[in-house]
Amino acid sequence: MRKSMKKLAALLLSATLCTGLFAGCAGENTADNTPTPTTKTEQPADPTATMAPTEAPADPTAATEPTAAPEPTATTAPTEAPVPETDALSTYLKDLNAIEVTELMGNGINLGNTMEAYGRATYGVGADTSKYETTWGQPVTTQEMVNGMKAAGFDTLRVPVAWTNAMNYEDGDYTINQSYLDRVGEIIDYAINADMFVIVNDHWDGGWWGMFGSATEVTRNAAMDMYIEMWTQIAEEYGDRSYKLIFESGNEELGNRLNDKDVCADSGSLSEDECYATANKINQAFVDTIRSTGGNNADRFLLIAGINTNIANTCDARFQMPTDTVEDKLLLSVHYYDPSNYCIFTSVEDWGTKQEYQYMNDTLAMLKQFTEQGVGVVIGEWGVLFEGDGVKNNRTAYMENYLDNCDLYGYCPVLWDCNNLYNRYNCAVIDEYKDFFTVRTYEAQSATPKADLQAKAQADIAAATEAAPEAEALAADEAVAWIMYTSSDWGTSYSVGDIYTPGSATAGLVATDVPVTGEGSYTVALDFTGTAGGYANGVTFCAVGIGNGEVLFPGYVMNITSVKINGEEVKMNGLAFTTSDDGTCTRVNLYNSWVTAIPEEGRTMMGKANSYCTPCPIDQAAFGEVKTIEVTFNYVKK
Repeated sequence: MRKSMKKLAALLLSATLCTGLFAGCAGENTADNTPTPTTKTEQPADPTATMAPTEAPADPTAATEPTAAPEPTATTAPTEAPVPETDALSTYLKDLNAIEVTELMGNGINLGNTMEAYGRATYGVGADTSKYETTWGQPVTTQEMVNGMKAAGFDTLRVPVAWTNAMNYEDGDYTINQSYLDRVGEIIDYAINADMFVIVNDHWDGGWWGMFGSATEVTRNAAMDMYIEMWTQIAEEYGDRSYKLIFESGNEELGNRLNDKDVCADSGSLSEDECYATANKINQAFVDTIRSTGGNNADRFLLIAGINTNIANTCDARFQMPTDTVEDKLLLSVHYYDPSNYCIFTSVEDWGTKQEYQYMNDTLAMLKQFTEQGVGVVIGEWGVLFEGDGVKNNRTAYMENYLDNCDLYGYCPVLWDCNNLYNRYNCAVIDEYKDFFTVRTYEAQSATPKADLQAKAQADIAAATEAAPEAEALAADEAVAWIMYTSSDWGTSYSVGDIYTPGSATAGLVATDVPVTGEGSYTVALDFTGTAGGYANGVTFCAVGIGNGEVLFPGYVMNITSVKINGEEVKMNGLAFTTSDDGTCTRVNLYNSWVTAIPEEGRTMMGKANSYCTPCPIDQAAFGEVKTIEVTFNYVKK
């Protein structure tokens, strides 16, 4: 395969030389003080799960309006006409299979917070496209910016899009304004002109996806009608574009987010099994719709969104890749931001224990089940995101080990970036990573036999993991109780998840964790006064966990007897229940809004958990500015 790929490299080089592309930006503007939001302006997912970030708050435009964003340029026309694809190149791309094209896609980068920026609530659906494009603080995209991405070492550009910015769908009119289609088409052409693959999806898009979880059948049917109409228009509009254009069925919405209430108030009707089944149905409709439009779409490569784009969820047997009318043209899309309190949020500054390396290695290896079936894997978002100078400790080591795993297994990684690591004003990667990605392009790596490339990646992964320090961990015969916590702004957290990780903590936080030896009364606490803010700003998630509780004390119940916030007793408004997600860690949720049904294994002092139980026995409003929290519980054998 590597020899045949070298033939394509010559074709690509020939095509690139014909374009006369520029690697820099005319009229360069470094704009060092311009605010450039790093992450998606979105509400994160359940912090107890290691999942990619999910989507936007109810009014994202209010929260993301830039204070000093540059004015959009007067024109958004491409600086040069699209470069026609040679017949030889088109035939070559068409004849590749999903694994081969994933290799050719190399490293990628997202055009983040740009065409998926949701300005509809502010501008309606008929505004100039630059209004939407810049509403989350990004500049108007230019050919020079995209050329710079290619020069910086990226072979693929992912363009997230919010199509309902230009659609009056509430009235049953699913027509996308032509000006919006034209603008996305220009950006597609920028990427193809720059000799890049380009991915286009439907990305959060105001949360209309929650219509699929409506309690009303008419609304659910309308959601599918809208989805099919949307993709029919997109496919027909860009059907003659190069095979380097890849359509993606969704973002993080195909899964639990089908129950979101952003748009649909009566959403939330789908069980977990039904979320899987509905996501599978949507993905099948996507493939059928694109193929039905003919032309290059009849055998174009298509990218299928996994469940929540979470690796573990997608590797669940309930997720099924759609059937296709052509062979070996489907790719899988997942995201990787683990652990999220390090990768996305400011609450944890450090990464790099042996256990954290091993978790990354094991998680990414799970995706082999797809490549072994001939499905290419695209990790459509990843990264250790940061604002300004807020670079996380060991960030480069994290990125190197992640990319080594992608080299080992043949995945295409697509970095999430919103004008931070890649500066769109001077069209270059920041100095710290100036040459970091150029050595991982397809062109650079194709000079090395694939087996040698994989052997080096495997050796580097093993060496890095072996050299990493051991994390503080529980022995097999040891149980410890602690408070899991994530603040409402995700800026403060402590040991969230089923594995006891006291090192995963906001700097300055003091935890009182206690050994558990059997029946008795125990008190655990967190003190946030030593953190930078001096308190935890509200709560997103709070629970008491006992590491190894299910193993050492099976069937025991944690009966909460006291919760004190800032020294004051807090009234519980419902019955807490004891449960376990992994069969190892025992947990009682104090505030967990992601639990929508009482689990079968839930238990209380009175027996099995029932309708009187709640995963949120403490009102969210009771938390406020939390300087300290203290929880006392009786541990009782049942």
